Amino acid sequence: MTSLNDELNCTSIEALVPRGLIGKTSDIVSAPVSEEGLCPIKVACKNGLISSIEIIKDKSKYPSQLLLPRFLETHAHLDKAFTWASAKNLNGTYQNALSVNLKLNQKRTFNSVKFNAERAIELALKNGYRAIRSHVDSFGIGSEETWEALLDLQHKWEDFIELQLVALVPIEYWTTGEGKLFAARIAQKNGLMGGVLVPPLNKPLTRKYLLNMFILANDFGCPIDIHIDESQIDPGAGLTQLIKVLKNITMNVPITCSHSSSMGLLSERKLLHLANELAKYNINVIALPLTNAWLLGRKYATTPISRPIAPIHQLQKSGVTVAIGGDNVRDAWLPIGNFDPISLMSFSMPLAQLAPWNRLGLAPFTTAAAKLMQIKWNGTIEKGAPANLLLLEGTSWSEVLSRNASRKILIDGQWLKSNKFYENNPKGNL
Repeated sequence: MTSLNDELNCTSIEALVPRGLIGKTSDIVSAPVSEEGLCPIKVACKNGLISSIEIIKDKSKYPSQLLLPRFLETHAHLDKAFTWASAKNLNGTYQNALSVNLKLNQKRTFNSVKFNAERAIELALKNGYRAIRSHVDSFGIGSEETWEALLDLQHKWEDFIELQLVALVPIEYWTTGEGKLFAARIAQKNGLMGGVLVPPLNKPLTRKYLLNMFILANDFGCPIDIHIDESQIDPGAGLTQLIKVLKNITMNVPITCSHSSSMGLLSERKLLHLANELAKYNINVIALPLTNAWLLGRKYATTPISRPIAPIHQLQKSGVTVAIGGDNVRDAWLPIGNFDPISLMSFSMPLAQLAPWNRLGLAPFTTAAAKLMQIKWNGTIEKGAPANLLLLEGTSWSEVLSRNASRKILIDGQWLKSNKFYENNPKGNL
């Protein structure tokens, strides 16, 4: 049962919570745990924070709701969300998506980007996200207007949802004078440097471009998040070159490798070696199973049996921080999606064989995602933590992930979808 006072503040929530997400309490060791790793607890909130946690031991009073921290979208493309109607990719190939996307970029305007991105942000907020990292097409016609629109939205929505922006350009762009000036601007906006690295590769040039990018990132203090090895050919080619470069430079900023899809096609021995190297250099990985499953491994009139996907379990065993992102939503790269973390978990479960009742199955959506994005609160539910929570109707993971579960969103101790919440906020209505 969730009780509310006459206003808007949450006073207490009784719900099932994943044992691995519960922080320190006096009697957590003796807490009952279901076969799906859920504990019945009572969470009290005060002044926007969790003020206490109490274990519910009476079986007759076990709640019928599941409580989770608000989620983090580690990899999105807000600037192209919901553009499928004007940028269809009916054959579903990577190359055609790229071609269609380039044509779409020539028509970008401040208003068109802002309209679609704001629609995405509002939907993500209402579905349970508290932060989004979005890659931004930042090269060519319309790139300036795109950044202006997203920076405007970043400020407008900052009280509700954190927006991280990654400059997505060809990696060789960072070697140019214009690229260096752009890196300085990105750093001033607390953004990230990005790029795309897929085979076929000119290996010497690739290492040169990467080294220059890394030097710039160090100089300006910009974290890096690059699209790498989103391919079904030459497995692990980009990651291999990246590791070679890191042997010759000490990085002062975090590096994230999004996709890393073809790595999953390596032999077990080569895969393990590469995973250990990534761990050695503290490289993060964001797996994107939905878009990869749709775009990669295509062959006309043939069902793909072997699919490129980041080897999540093997990476985790080697000590690599791995998160899962939703990637594209209703654009040339993926015609479906809804910025819903529960839907993402549901789709990822069979694609990546991740079970949320296991700690390493849940971490890519919660604690690992927060660590990768350098979010202050890692999502652990404990006294003193922010009361930023997602409450779902259901008594098990199976139930919650099998339907469009009814949900309530708690932001700093206040429930979303109350007029008072919006009226009292200086940013105005949602």
